[in-house]
Amino acid sequence: MINRRTYRSFLSYIDLSREYYAAHGYAKPYAWVSHKSVPFTKLEKPLSECRVALLTTADLEKMPGENAQKRYLARKVYAQPVDDAPEHFYTRDLQWDQESTHTDDNGSFMPLNRLAESAANGKIGSASPRFYGVMTDYSQGKTAKKSAPQVLTLCREDGVDAVILPAL
Repeated sequence: MINRRTYRSFLSYIDLSREYYAAHGYAKPYAWVSHKSVPFTKLEKPLSECRVALLTTADLEKMPGENAQKRYLARKVYAQPVDDAPEHFYTRDLQWDQESTHTDDNGSFMPLNRLAESAANGKIGSASPRFYGVMTDYSQGKTAKKSAPQVLTLCREDGVDAVILPAL
């Protein structure tokens, strides 16, 4: 038998986001991304023939003495050689349930080694020689008009066919 409730028993991120923006003086309620047509496409070849890359919203390690606020405001898009991946990514400025998980293990949210293994065993054609990073920006316009085209340019430079955005 299904137990039905007359109230929501989960956390509503939509409501919380709207309340947050309203509390900060934004006149227009927060609007979630919505597309009339999905900006994705089917692969033109089998995954076993594709070059695949990883994309993260985590930043590279913060340098000692570096101004975190200036770095955050810059919100750069970057490409980094896989062989030169940092031991730890900088994630302290991102929001996630930090009591339930951590980002001490890069493989849990940036599985570069698993991608290389997938290439070695033929599940994918090859792994991109670089991974990409896009700093989290809550502006849909900036993401669509600035960051996404920059990532696309980097992917084309590396001959990438597919990109995976692992959850943080």
